[in-house]
Amino acid sequence: MSSNINSVFYAESYHPIQAGSIDGTDILPHDNAVYRALLCSNAALYDPTGDPKIIGDPYCTVFVGRLSHLTTEPTLHKAMSKYGRVKNLRLVRHIVTGASRRFAFVEFENEREMRRAYQDAHHAIIDDAEIIVDYNRQQLMPGWIPRRLGGGLGGRKESGQLRFGGRERPFRAPLQPIPYEDLKKLGITPPPEGRYMSRFQVPSPPQKPRKLVEKEEYSYKRSSVDREELSQRSSSMERDEHRRTVGRKQGSRKRSYVEEESQYGKSSEDRPECSPNTTSIETDHNYERSTLDREEHYHSRSNAEGGEISRKRSSRYKEERPSKRHRHYSRSNH
Repeated sequence: MSSNINSVFYAESYHPIQAGSIDGTDILPHDNAVYRALLCSNAALYDPTGDPKIIGDPYCTVFVGRLSHLTTEPTLHKAMSKYGRVKNLRLVRHIVTGASRRFAFVEFENEREMRRAYQDAHHAIIDDAEIIVDYNRQQLMPGWIPRRLGGGLGGRKESGQLRFGGRERPFRAPLQPIPYEDLKKLGITPPPEGRYMSRFQVPSPPQKPRKLVEKEEYSYKRSSVDREELSQRSSSMERDEHRRTVGRKQGSRKRSYVEEESQYGKSSEDRPECSPNTTSIETDHNYERSTLDREEHYHSRSNAEGGEISRKRSSRYKEERPSKRHRHYSRSNH
């Protein structure tokens, strides 16, 4: 014990009697609040997961205490966004008056950002108030009893109901070991021993169990695979829809081409074949060629008709010319 005289220790689980002791060695409750917390702990009357307002991942959530009465959600969100991306924020308010209870829970996107806020945001200044930051003991510390039931880790010196074991007020190194034999005789569950650390060291928050990490990684991989399959399925559906649209356009162009050819009297043998695999460029090219053919056919037909009319006029003029000469000759003899 001599090496731990100048050290402090933090308990990994909550015990009401130990939390009410300055060095964690008390065996009996010294006030009514600790006694009430002990009864709730033994009877398991408190359910840490029964609050419907608790949402999010507790391993990514920090507790922010000693806030100013003037601090609002946007102000706190702006201050905590310096340490990471804030996913959820809940400023606890009075159920009747709606006034701030001066503490909040802030959830970050991942555990790394939560640890950064846990490390750097402690004793920061927000609205002229020095805040404290701790991990979410309500869900991560076994045996936790809240302050309203006599537990917690807060309290004021004036009230004489101080609670120890937290980051801001750790247990002092006990001068004597915990009397386990006396606790066994009295039928009291012994308080848990803690880990000894220097006063200037920062206690690390509990890490997420490996099973939960593997489960999250598996769910993330599964969701990514599902997203890829969904994207591939949607892209294939878009391609099929594009093909059907192109096919309908080509079919409509083919029908219009056949109707135009039939209107201008072109035989089916002279029409270029339009297979289903013909591209739109080939179809436009065939359409232009058919247009040129129709124009040439029209010009040739008009030229032929004009030549026929001119030949008829010239033959008629030749027939009428000898008769006029004959009439003129007979008149001159008379």
